[in-house]
Amino acid sequence: MKTYKKLALDLYESGIKNKTEIMRKVAKELNVEESTSLRLKISRYLNKNLNKGIFDECEKVGIDPELVKHYWYKGQHYSINVRGDLNEGGNIDFDRIILDCLKDIKPVIKKPHNSKDEVFDRLIWTDVHVGMDASRGGLALYPVEWNAEILFSRIREMADFVIKNKSGDTLVIDELGDFMDGWDGETTRKGHKLPQNMTNEQAFDTGLKAKLLLIGLLNESYEYIYCNNICEDNHAGSFGYVVNSAFKQVVDHKFTNVDVVNHQRFINHYIIGNHGFVITHGKDSRNLKFGFKPVLDPRTSEKISQYIRHNTDLRYVENIEFSKGDSHQCLFDMCTSDEFDYFNYPAFSPSSEWVQTNFKKGRSGFVMQNISKNTSQKITKTYFFN
Repeated sequence: MKTYKKLALDLYESGIKNKTEIMRKVAKELNVEESTSLRLKISRYLNKNLNKGIFDECEKVGIDPELVKHYWYKGQHYSINVRGDLNEGGNIDFDRIILDCLKDIKPVIKKPHNSKDEVFDRLIWTDVHVGMDASRGGLALYPVEWNAEILFSRIREMADFVIKNKSGDTLVIDELGDFMDGWDGETTRKGHKLPQNMTNEQAFDTGLKAKLLLIGLLNESYEYIYCNNICEDNHAGSFGYVVNSAFKQVVDHKFTNVDVVNHQRFINHYIIGNHGFVITHGKDSRNLKFGFKPVLDPRTSEKISQYIRHNTDLRYVENIEFSKGDSHQCLFDMCTSDEFDYFNYPAFSPSSEWVQTNFKKGRSGFVMQNISKNTSQKITKTYFFN
């Protein structure tokens, strides 16, 4: 039995060029009603198959047809959407990058998460700013190199510190945002150019490898690892989510003792035993231009208290910590509020040229905590890179 496509093509090639006439003959042959919808289907089919349209369009603008992801025929011309940004000098080959990251990772057998340990460990790192150029060719106030090699070296240094200070079989890793420095060298609000030393593709590759390197170094030391990634911030934004989404896909495939949660809300929380942790970057992608300040003030305190009151599960937790990044400072306030502790965590990356010029050289590092599940005891250990 002939389809409307075959009938339309035969009629066109027999010399009938009017689409409406073709539609009427097709409708009669198939014993269906004439309609505008049928005419449009026939028209689209003929335009697509009788003309080399898409290939001619690609040849005209110098695009390889194999790179075309989507195209639309708009009556007179084709609108083409290609994979990646050809003007950036290359497309992100996600498959190659992910396969490259997977080759050195050994899967582990999952153990049931029913740890009866009275303690657990928590690792907090933030503001990694993958792709940031903190040197500007040696012209920055305090020029310092920040590249993949140094990042991976710091990851190994951090993993070694965590293993040496391990107290339980469960590890929570909180990454508090601004993991990537910015897509196309801009913040999420655009218009603010950021000095970069990597292309988008190189930054994606480096960021994904860094996260997988950390898990690869730690997974054999812990029965269970729980990763929280903040993906609502002012530098990484969607780029950070893309990297963390790829990270989650690889981890779900390769590691059976690791869970990843990518948070797209500005403020999030989780509870373990007698401890509640409210986690955020401190600044979002669209609303809070100035974000949460390093020093807790009454206005900020009220915002956090409202969040706690709104989330009823937090009301019954005795020990609540509000954890943030963004400020690139290490400040632990356990006194201003009677309701929660207010913790600023240090940046993992060195200070950007903007921070160097407007503030100071600064220090970079991370924090590890050994926490007793059912008491208020929490040992906080800071680590700063040389």
